[in-house]
Amino acid sequence: MLFFPPVAFKPDVRDHLRNTFTNEELVSEVGEEVAEREFEALLSSLSHPPSFTCVRVNTHLAPRRHIQHTLQEELTGQQPCGRHGEDVSLVPLPHPQLPDVLLLPIIGPRRVCVLASEVLVGAQCGSAVLRGAHVFAPGMLSAPKTLQVGDVVSVFSDVESRCTRGAKSFEGQKVFLGNGVCEMSRSDVFCSGGPLRGVAVRMTDRLYTTPCFDRVLPHLVFLQNLPSVLVSHVLGPRPGECVLDMCAAPGGKTTHIATLMGNKGVVVALDKTRSKVEKLRENAANQQLDCIQAYCYNSIQAAASNQAHKTQESSGGVDGPPFPEETFDRVLLDAPCSGLGQRPNMAVGASLKEVCSYPPLQRKLLTTAVRLLKRGGVLVYSTCTVTLAENEEQVAWALRTFPSLKLQHQEPHLGEQGMLGSGLSHDQRLLLQRFHPRMKEGMASDGHASMPRLDEANSDTIGFFIAKLIKS
Repeated sequence: MLFFPPVAFKPDVRDHLRNTFTNEELVSEVGEEVAEREFEALLSSLSHPPSFTCVRVNTHLAPRRHIQHTLQEELTGQQPCGRHGEDVSLVPLPHPQLPDVLLLPIIGPRRVCVLASEVLVGAQCGSAVLRGAHVFAPGMLSAPKTLQVGDVVSVFSDVESRCTRGAKSFEGQKVFLGNGVCEMSRSDVFCSGGPLRGVAVRMTDRLYTTPCFDRVLPHLVFLQNLPSVLVSHVLGPRPGECVLDMCAAPGGKTTHIATLMGNKGVVVALDKTRSKVEKLRENAANQQLDCIQAYCYNSIQAAASNQAHKTQESSGGVDGPPFPEETFDRVLLDAPCSGLGQRPNMAVGASLKEVCSYPPLQRKLLTTAVRLLKRGGVLVYSTCTVTLAENEEQVAWALRTFPSLKLQHQEPHLGEQGMLGSGLSHDQRLLLQRFHPRMKEGMASDGHASMPRLDEANSDTIGFFIAKLIKS
């Protein structure tokens, strides 16, 4: 059994990421020893959840204070997994700089006893459990032959994705997540009648104490990582504008943009996967936002080949894609990326070829974004990864390729400056926001639970990158 090892990458992917954090320009500035230490700290941090669960509130329907009170009442009914005299009060805290964000502390890691009976879940399911979810049937990989409803079990995550679904036991590398009570038997989970849905194990004693948000106030709250919420504020949409979200599903940023616009104007949301577009529409309906126009469409092809302009009234919407050039006041490109900043993540199965496939795609999307943006308009580019090639190097490429683009100051500015190694100047890097995953101090030292401080909310996040540009 492993206790939260550093995130596991394929060797060539690990070397690729290490080269990012030990590049020549960075090492000459901070020294090789510091650069290596930062890289190792990144790997350790990625396998743990951030210090806080971030909840964006739907200010279109109610003020934050009202939602904070309602959420507190809703969470009071949940039985926190706290023993040993720990303070596990589930109190939503207002974010000091973002007026539509509530924060709930993630307490841990805690000392939890491992039981004799155990079940194994996949890495993706394990990450969700660490963020407050229960174990759903599709995520379970192995269970004892005699597993019955009501059994108390320890839950582990498969670190290397080597367990065969339906196995009765597993002796490979695994990470302990906590204990729970079975709501399905083994035969229920692994029945031959097709994939079963629903909760298979309800977590009762977690390694990290954090609330479960399954079906909690779906109209009023939206689980969203802090940097992802920040993106829409940086974009700064205004009522009556025409805004494009190029890679929009499942719609967290899309609905946030519409909320910041007071549901007045047009938000065009594109995604090439039909099921994701349907989920986006469902989220928009849940939050009662009708200014969103969602299309199943490949954003690379979203700019029309002709140069004709349409006259569009914001209240009347816009025609579907492809769109004439310079149609939109603001464009958000939250680009498809390698996702190497996601947390918690105990194992990354992506190959180096897959990781390196994203920069060319991102440049095609950036080219379309610039074509569709009005002169004087704002383009925000963001990713949830930590590589130079998908972040600072893309900004440097865009500035070289499109002379009309200029970097702009971001407000609010909660992250760190851009990273060395891309050739951007010091002043240019100051205009970027990069979020480095960093565990809170002492987090994994002895297994005792600790309460995170509110001032850690902006620094102990997922890995993320934001650039704001204006088309002059």
